[in-house]
Amino acid sequence: MAQSYGYARVSSKDQNAERQLIALKNFGVEKIFIDIQSSRNFDRPQYKKLLRKLKPDDVLIIKSIDRLGRNYAEILEQWRIITKEKGASIVVLDLPLLDTRRYKDLLGTLVADLVLQIMSAFAQIERDFIKQRQTKGISAAKARGVKFGRPPLKRPENYPDVRDDWLAKKISARQAGKLLGVNPQTFLKWIRADKV
Repeated sequence: MAQSYGYARVSSKDQNAERQLIALKNFGVEKIFIDIQSSRNFDRPQYKKLLRKLKPDDVLIIKSIDRLGRNYAEILEQWRIITKEKGASIVVLDLPLLDTRRYKDLLGTLVADLVLQIMSAFAQIERDFIKQRQTKGISAAKARGVKFGRPPLKRPENYPDVRDDWLAKKISARQAGKLLGVNPQTFLKWIRADKV
């Protein structure tokens, strides 16, 4: 018996998938897979689990095409895998023309393929614009003196003694890190900074 599955994705924990979930539930989807991961690749655990479950005549429902990803070639590839290899249908709620249940004839397939290619291209263009704006924003912020990342850790008072013991090969970097309350990589980073 054919099953219906929903797929929702947000890029980070700061984002909320609620809008997607409401749309999927309003469509009548009960089994929903959710990933909190960037669309840069398809290495997403819930998406992979969903693909394993999809059988011929099952239906995958997504809110918008960019939930699959924003890379033109990858979206087209995933569409092919789902519709051709798996034999499942796809419904894109934001684009009724992208409902492969309805358009099984040659003309319908042609229209759906054209719309898919156009929308996938727009999704990639949007992603490129976002990246470009983000790069410009970061550059502008740096020019204003904004610092990114965590502030550097202050070295504990016992750092000189621990460093000297490490330099004398009395202790390992791991032991030095423990004595200082930091990880060994931080300790070694401090050592490298001292040599500069």
